[in-house]
Amino acid sequence: MNRTEGLVQRRIVSNNTNNDKTANHNNGTDYEANGDPKSSYDNDYKDEDIDSKDTRLTLMEEVLLLGLKDKEGYTSFWNDCISTGLRGCILIELALRGRIQLEKVGLRRRSILLRKVLLKNGSPTGDVLLDEALKHIKETEPPETLQSWIDYLSGETWNPLKLRYQLKNVRERLAKNLVEKGVLTTEKQNFLLFDMTTHPLVDATAKSKLIKKVQDSVLSKWVNDPHRMDKRLLSIILLAHSSDVLENAFAPLSDDDYEVAMKRVRELLDLDMETESTKGNACEIMWAVFASFVK
Repeated sequence: MNRTEGLVQRRIVSNNTNNDKTANHNNGTDYEANGDPKSSYDNDYKDEDIDSKDTRLTLMEEVLLLGLKDKEGYTSFWNDCISTGLRGCILIELALRGRIQLEKVGLRRRSILLRKVLLKNGSPTGDVLLDEALKHIKETEPPETLQSWIDYLSGETWNPLKLRYQLKNVRERLAKNLVEKGVLTTEKQNFLLFDMTTHPLVDATAKSKLIKKVQDSVLSKWVNDPHRMDKRLLSIILLAHSSDVLENAFAPLSDDDYEVAMKRVRELLDLDMETESTKGNACEIMWAVFASFVK
């Protein structure tokens, strides 16, 4: 995918929309004891293993939520990127929960995209989609690369023996999770020749908070260092871009703020993912997923 694809065109937002939704980013910066500016997202969602289904939304659910039309309850029919983006979310979620990792570098340093995905902890997460993907990784021998897993989980493989790894109806299953969590509801809509199940938004606060966190992260709480950003929020930004839904979070911004936000997202996209994966306490799976989408 082109690194700047989807970042050039600015959708025209009505003045009423701007008046209603602008200034989400104008809150003051939060600080930790060491004085480093951090997003309030850090306080809500730590990177530790959190398996309770009710504690928070998963990365997959948050990216889908950004892509859903509030009243219509479905994603754009023209969006052909979100399916693979959601599979990337699943792999990062498993890594952040301590379930999978990349194989060790060894004497010959290989690209993170060439290293195999290994099982780190096979215990269930409590999330059906995550556990289904984890089961496939656990039972596969020899191990596969991360790019292979994105293809397998998306069903984009020419190998008929690997088609069994495809995760089916992912968007519908994620939407049902959000219904259970009180964020969406379920309706039936008629589209002339067929009926379709849709999931309109009922908890506007949940989506507004998510959008505000994304906006703040590249505006008032920008830290100019991806390793000082919360891993989950960084993942949402880059995978929402890869899924072609990041525009939905930035559309309400004023033109000046939109330009600043896009500039900072481009800075993240232009990072050397390979180099970033070697720094500090970096999550290698996370950077490998980023690399697979912006290569």
